[in-house]
Amino acid sequence: MMRKAPCVAVTSEHGFVLVAVLWILAALAALAMIFSVYLSNSAQALAVNDTGLQAEALVSASVELTAYQLLLAADKARPLDGSFHYRLQNADVAVSFVSEAARVNLNLAPKELLANLFSGLGADQENAAQYADRVIGWRTTPKAESAEDEVSLYRAAGLAYSPRQAPFAHVNELALVLGLPPALVNRALPFVTVFSGVPKINVLVAPPEVIAALPGMTPSGLKRFLSERPALPRDMAAIATALGPAQASATIEKSNFFRILTTVKFDNGRQTSSEVVIGLLGGAEDPYRVLSWQDEVEAARSRPRKLAGDSDDL
Repeated sequence: MMRKAPCVAVTSEHGFVLVAVLWILAALAALAMIFSVYLSNSAQALAVNDTGLQAEALVSASVELTAYQLLLAADKARPLDGSFHYRLQNADVAVSFVSEAARVNLNLAPKELLANLFSGLGADQENAAQYADRVIGWRTTPKAESAEDEVSLYRAAGLAYSPRQAPFAHVNELALVLGLPPALVNRALPFVTVFSGVPKINVLVAPPEVIAALPGMTPSGLKRFLSERPALPRDMAAIATALGPAQASATIEKSNFFRILTTVKFDNGRQTSSEVVIGLLGGAEDPYRVLSWQDEVEAARSRPRKLAGDSDDL
């Protein structure tokens, strides 16, 4: 009589193989899904990177066009500010430029100008004067007999660093100056520079916040000057008459340093802005030099700024 036990063994083996195949198919499906997600993420990353490269190229082109426009004009005819627009491939590009002398120079401005700027941006007068002292202490090489005076203030405050005691290398160093509140630093950054090369302010293109900081300027004088400025003759005698007591820190002299804002709007909806500071050299091989390049400046420019009288702990 024949036995059928071997069929049971064969059936068990077939079942084991089927389960193994199902596990393999499930693993392959999972791998396929993972690979699909990876490809999708990679494609998105490449698209973003490609847009970033395009934006960088467009900003470079804008800097080149601005420098060409500025160098094409004779020194006396060189504009203090301006703007233009162009379209290239899938992007609209808006460019504006302004003389860096429209800002307060952290390395050259006198104490009263610095204090007035801080006061106009919300600090009370006593604190504003102290902040100005600390800015000057940061940028000034000490004399031998007072070498430790400024350093000791930072040590007493428990800071792990000392003041530079040399010119500011970048405006962001303002955040390191002893005692300056971060909120005040953020408000001041759009109005300060280390590149203008002059201690005075070019009042023809300076923003109201900077004009208001001129020593001797009054609220009524500021309002009157801003209303008259568009029609004023471009000579210092007329400007001095319009400014009155505030004329001492004002100038209309040209500067070789310009700040360029480039805003790129892509057809896909993405928008980016970059701010570049250049110095004009005028040479055939090196017509200009890039001194600063900052991308993604929209947040800093769109942030509302408070003036004196607004509440904040400054």
